[in-house]
Amino acid sequence: MLERWFKLKENNTNIQTEMLAGLTTFMTMAYILIANPQILSVAGMDPGGVFTATALAVIMGTVLMAFMANYPFVLAPGMGLNAFFAYVVAVQFSWQIALLAVFLEGVLFIILCAFNVRDAVFDAIPQGLKYALTVSIGLFIAFIGMQASGIIVTNPATMVELGNLNDLRVILALVGLLLTGVLVARRVKGALFFGIVLTYLLGVVCQITGVYQVDPGAGMYSLFPQGIVQLPPSIREVSLSAALTSADFSNFPFWDFALVVLAFLFINVFDTVGTLIGLSEKSGFLDNNGKIPRGKQAVMVNAISTAGGALLGTSTTTTYIESAAGITEGGRTGLTALTTAGLFVIALLFAPVFSIIPAFATAPALIIIGVFMAESVVKVNFDDFTEAMPVIITILFLLLTFSVSYGLAFGMISYVALKILSGRGDETNTVMVIMAVIFLLGLIFR
Repeated sequence: MLERWFKLKENNTNIQTEMLAGLTTFMTMAYILIANPQILSVAGMDPGGVFTATALAVIMGTVLMAFMANYPFVLAPGMGLNAFFAYVVAVQFSWQIALLAVFLEGVLFIILCAFNVRDAVFDAIPQGLKYALTVSIGLFIAFIGMQASGIIVTNPATMVELGNLNDLRVILALVGLLLTGVLVARRVKGALFFGIVLTYLLGVVCQITGVYQVDPGAGMYSLFPQGIVQLPPSIREVSLSAALTSADFSNFPFWDFALVVLAFLFINVFDTVGTLIGLSEKSGFLDNNGKIPRGKQAVMVNAISTAGGALLGTSTTTTYIESAAGITEGGRTGLTALTTAGLFVIALLFAPVFSIIPAFATAPALIIIGVFMAESVVKVNFDDFTEAMPVIITILFLLLTFSVSYGLAFGMISYVALKILSGRGDETNTVMVIMAVIFLLGLIFR
């Protein structure tokens, strides 16, 4: 049956290899069950409900990928997009409206896939701006990790400053950052997950020895879970239906909301296509023309999973680059993905353990993920000023305004304007110009 479904012999693999690869992928990305509830809870969402929604989104998207595209790729709520959701969109609107934006983005993504429009839109965005979005979101994630752990704190005069280095949580976060960095540098599989666990265990040792004093008033909570196994928390309070029931649509800024949906869509499309190409290249799936066999099915899975994840109660669900860990272990078919999905089903029963992990333990993973994403800056052509300037503008506006839509808007406008006014308008196209005009009108009439 497995041979018939996944064509194991055709892909030069076997059941044992695929299941080991699935376990490896699970170990590298299990941190999402810890990090995603923590990030989305900042927006006011119930962390228990988000934990369940996160696991269900992983299971749904990954099973679809296994059977629709037969690839060893795993899907989960995207790091970066969840931060954008919680720290930008939910602050500007509310978490209810942010969840609606993700759902609508998913629906638009499905339509783009169905009518093959996604390629035209994707190709219209200059490559440099795609890199800029990845870099700036990576830096934003690292900033969030440093702020959540207290490594940096707000300052009215300078915006931010160095935190209290005598605070045990800051010390543990810095030690955890070093430990996790060493694990990554030594190419340990599951480095981010093990980094979180080791940092957490250091905190437990400190609590047992009395160095870590439980003081809820100061944000120092017990590091011991109240249980090990229990039924998964309900998603009733975080689902899209609950969000629409409690959302406030009075004086609703439709234009700003449309820009947010568009920003979600662009980033999701870029991340999805870029990740799929990277993973396919690593696993040898690309054909002689550099295209991905069953690529349309794989992208459609991402689109469906985004809308489905929003219905459950989580931010944008997308293909995870950590799938590369399972591919490195020999995973070549959907059986790898199906194995990972099965392990997330088991993880659903251990909510008390995952929910007790503190911010100082997850912060190192966020910072290192930011480093991974910031690597794209080396791909920017800084020898061409008309390419470099829009990239820097995109990064600066996104980071300083906490808005992907502003970053993308100013980046696209500056790119088109520089190319045309420098006599290089032939390097743009009609879609680029139309998008730049739309962004400009949106900024003028916002």
